[in-house]
Amino acid sequence: MKICISSTSNDKNALVDKRFGRCPYFAIYDTDTNDFSFIENSAVNEAQGAGLSASQNIIDKKVDAVITGNVGPNAMKILSAANIAIYQFTGNTVEQQVRFFLENKLSTIDKPGPSHAGLGSRNRRS
Repeated sequence: MKICISSTSNDKNALVDKRFGRCPYFAIYDTDTNDFSFIENSAVNEAQGAGLSASQNIIDKKVDAVITGNVGPNAMKILSAANIAIYQFTGNTVEQQVRFFLENKLSTIDKPGPSHAGLGSRNRRS
């Protein structure tokens, strides 16, 4: 299983970024190998459609679950259609989120946040 966490940098000790479409990096944890990989979010600076582009990038990486803070309506639609579960982060670091996920301590995000919530925002912690 592959778990994607929206991240502020390319390190497992990085803070989770509460924005899905506009986070700078995606941390991908593989439960089969117990390894992290990191990919830059190419959609971070798009004028519009960041959630759509980020969603497609995650789908291309064969991710099974996403952990983040906010997912807009378009991203939620695409991720849900690809059968990717979306979870609300708790705590601070990317590595903590994996542990919480594996311990079934995260709740699912069932409703999208507002469109364009991360546009212009640099507040990555909640």
